[in-house]
Amino acid sequence: MPAPARPDPAPAPAALPVRVALATEPLGILGTLRAGRRNVLELIPEIATHAPIISNSRGKRWHMVMDPDALRRILRDRLEDYPKSDVTKLILGPGIGQSLFIAEGQEWLWQRRTAAPVFSHRNVANLAPVMTAAAERASARFATAIGRAADAFDEMVTATFEVISDVTFSGGDGFDRDAVHRAIDAYISQTAKVSLLDVIGAPPWVPRPSRMVAGSGLRDMKRVADQAIARRRAAGSPGIPDLLDLLMAGEDPKSGRRMTTEEIRDNLLTFIVAGHETTALTLSWALYLCAFDPAVQEAARAEAQALLGPRAATAEDVPKLPYIRQVIDETLRLYPPAAFLSRSAQRADELCGREVRRGDTVILPIYALHRHKKLWSDPDRFDPARFAPGHQTDRFAFLPFGDGPRICIGANFAIQEAVIILATLLARFRFAPIPGKDPKPVMILTLRPEGGVWLKVDRA
Repeated sequence: MPAPARPDPAPAPAALPVRVALATEPLGILGTLRAGRRNVLELIPEIATHAPIISNSRGKRWHMVMDPDALRRILRDRLEDYPKSDVTKLILGPGIGQSLFIAEGQEWLWQRRTAAPVFSHRNVANLAPVMTAAAERASARFATAIGRAADAFDEMVTATFEVISDVTFSGGDGFDRDAVHRAIDAYISQTAKVSLLDVIGAPPWVPRPSRMVAGSGLRDMKRVADQAIARRRAAGSPGIPDLLDLLMAGEDPKSGRRMTTEEIRDNLLTFIVAGHETTALTLSWALYLCAFDPAVQEAARAEAQALLGPRAATAEDVPKLPYIRQVIDETLRLYPPAAFLSRSAQRADELCGREVRRGDTVILPIYALHRHKKLWSDPDRFDPARFAPGHQTDRFAFLPFGDGPRICIGANFAIQEAVIILATLLARFRFAPIPGKDPKPVMILTLRPEGGVWLKVDRA
């Protein structure tokens, strides 16, 4: 089904009201520490939206890379030479262990081979009824807010956490959703901020006081997951295989190796932590952007209503909602949940003509890449037409899920969920911004809207 013609009344504004003021020049040690604890995006200098690479050779050496060819080299061609940085592992390791997101080399490879079938097209489609049910519940909650303001971020966190807990633990018997969500929130706030020891390049074995205690909530979260795995092993699957069943049944096709309880647990927690917050953020920012641009919202609503009528979207509808998908992609460009990645060079190399030494930190500022003046036309403008059929973009200029062998394993799951929920909501409701309540993008571990996403809700 072709995307409906965009209404004429008014073109999208030239620039969004919500944009982070990037640094005018690279920061010193104290400035880096303050920015890293306040908003990681403030570490990115404005010149990063113009230059292919920025380097620092004083103190801890680093390179900030925005060139698609260099990014292709880092993420695909020389993957083993650029593993995830020590800071990334220090932040996430206590929570998700040596799961797919953290592991390197052969340890990562066998886990990836084992988990890949879990996220096959067929299995992801089989989990779609959970997403449709969550979209219905989100609609019911928004219906109680007709004529007044609602926090779309809070609503989307609720919806996506319902999805991930249901597809992970099949309804969550004995799984305390609220407790696990609080534990994740506390864990991120305790451990994800940049430490002075990170800034000066102290080795990983030097303790970071702010990360020495993962917190009782995190220990409880692991205990709950271990108990759920033990119960499933004893009782078997409750119905259609969920992520837990699929991981338990998974086997590396080359070695025959299967995951231990601890490995299953750490990967499940990875999917829970990454799988709900990132999609919730995408949906929250998408609703904000649609509220900001009524013409885009009306075009998306027309497409959704024409296909869905009064029902909620399903997996079968996803390929028939191309304009909704364009809105999702443009949202991921402007507000990528993982907006700042880092790697550690393991061998000497050259990127964009710059010398890279072993041990250098290589930063991938996805936020700057997606707003780069030489890669995108009028990059601060919200325009879903960028992703219309026939438009060509360098694959490594758009990296909301990374790329190469380590591209996010749950990308198709996330896109399906986002399209189902967004189409259902836009078909039923009209969203408008609240003057003076624009959210501020703040990144600690993910790109969150500070203060929530407050929108006025009316019937469509």
